[in-house]
Amino acid sequence: MSNLFESAGLENAAPRPLADRLRPQLIKDVVGQDHLIGTEGPIGRMLASGRIASMILWGPPGVGKTTIARLIADSADLEFVQLSAVFSGVADLRKAFDAAKARRATGQGTLLFVDEIHRFNRAQQDSFLPYVEEGIVTLIGATTENPSFELNGALLSRAQVFILKRLDAPALDGLLARAEAEMEIKLPLTQDGRETLIGFADGDGRYLLTLAEEVFSIEVKAPLDRQGVADFLQKRAPAYDKSRDEHYNLISALHKSMRGSDPDAALYWFARMLTGGEDPLYIARRLVRFASEDIGLADPTALMIANEAMNTYRFLGSPEGELAIAHAVVHLATAPKSNAVYAGYKAAMRAAKETGSLPPPKHILNAPTNLMKDIGYGDGYAYDHNTEEGFSGQNYFPDSLPRQEFYAPKGEGREKIIRERLERWAALRQK
Repeated sequence: MSNLFESAGLENAAPRPLADRLRPQLIKDVVGQDHLIGTEGPIGRMLASGRIASMILWGPPGVGKTTIARLIADSADLEFVQLSAVFSGVADLRKAFDAAKARRATGQGTLLFVDEIHRFNRAQQDSFLPYVEEGIVTLIGATTENPSFELNGALLSRAQVFILKRLDAPALDGLLARAEAEMEIKLPLTQDGRETLIGFADGDGRYLLTLAEEVFSIEVKAPLDRQGVADFLQKRAPAYDKSRDEHYNLISALHKSMRGSDPDAALYWFARMLTGGEDPLYIARRLVRFASEDIGLADPTALMIANEAMNTYRFLGSPEGELAIAHAVVHLATAPKSNAVYAGYKAAMRAAKETGSLPPPKHILNAPTNLMKDIGYGDGYAYDHNTEEGFSGQNYFPDSLPRQEFYAPKGEGREKIIRERLERWAALRQK
């Protein structure tokens, strides 16, 4: 199969980026995706059987989606046709489908690779369905976005979704070794400089090779260490889109780290969101929600601290105000946890919806008029402060509704005292 440069009309002798020169020629040479392309992986099994199904490759940039699609086409002897949803429209799709029909008539199959397939609208995605169903094309779509949200259900039902992993440090180091073999020289880096270069790539193999190509081009008196690499290269912003999956993934990680009482992990995810450009006020609002939902009365100060952190940030702004939010993150992570009020509130809401408009029992109704007194309003009410225990034990639920228990304190922090008090009142109520 011709590569991208040949397709563009460039000769093999023309200068080519290092990332293109190192593009794997065999499926086994793709790094970091053994869970898919290994002999026990789903794509590996497909290739071994010779039956290639349509699929969606979901993963971050630079992890091999295009390369895997191209190598699948080579292995299955399918014509590789590539489109980008960013630059292609209905006319391009129609042309690709017509060409695939013509090939099929001659016994040649077509693998249609669509990069950034989530960029196609619903109607464009629907246009794939008959051609996929009839086997005119084998579709491989590539996306960096969650297919569950971005692709039509009809299309997803006809394609398997495979998740490609962000390349880890060993995989990226392996790419650097290949680059050094290709260039026939070692990168002028110390060990910590090499680790820094790998860190700058942020799991993106293509970007790592682009950075490596820059490093190969310089002349240095001594290998670059961590600081030397940082000075020479401008670190790109971490992969983070405030309206997409990474936004929700990281706030989920922060929330669950605090719920799991891990202040170190919570601080890490807080810092990740800040370095990704997240609005600190969004994080502060989530902390207020967390304090109310996951800590509650186990530590009533948590909600106050979360609110004060938000107000402090509003007063100071960045970067000083972010420290106040960090204080709140640590306090919430280390506080005793209880969702008893949250669970009780939801249970009470369900009961309120189910029981309709049951009136309160008459003895707890005010009787400001003689008529109300005559029909029993306030009759038999016991004033709790005048009882021996300061607790009357009267029924406050509707007469026709058996007593309910919505709030069940878990005994963490301040709720331990609350639970003991409720247990004493329940015993008095039984008397």
